[in-house]
Amino acid sequence: MAKFLIEVPHEAETIACAKAIKILFESGSHFITNADFGCLDGVHKSWLVVEVDGKDEARNLVPAAYRRAATVVALNRFSDRDIDELLKHHNS
Repeated sequence: MAKFLIEVPHEAETIACAKAIKILFESGSHFITNADFGCLDGVHKSWLVVEVDGKDEARNLVPAAYRRAATVVALNRFSDRDIDELLKHHNS
């Protein structure tokens, strides 16, 4: 399985924060219980790290109301031994 960061933005108004939390909670997925929110620090987004088979599966975890605006990023860990391979990847 691959690891992905899902970022879901919403509007900055208080009611938009409450709506986002409610929709994520009602989605029935594990999203709300594992998501972190930045609202109280003025960053109106939620983040979740998941391990699933692919990017589409990660995106489909996001409730439909927020799916289009969501950003899904594949996460990788590197060691010093991975530098050459990373350079090859970026030069291709």
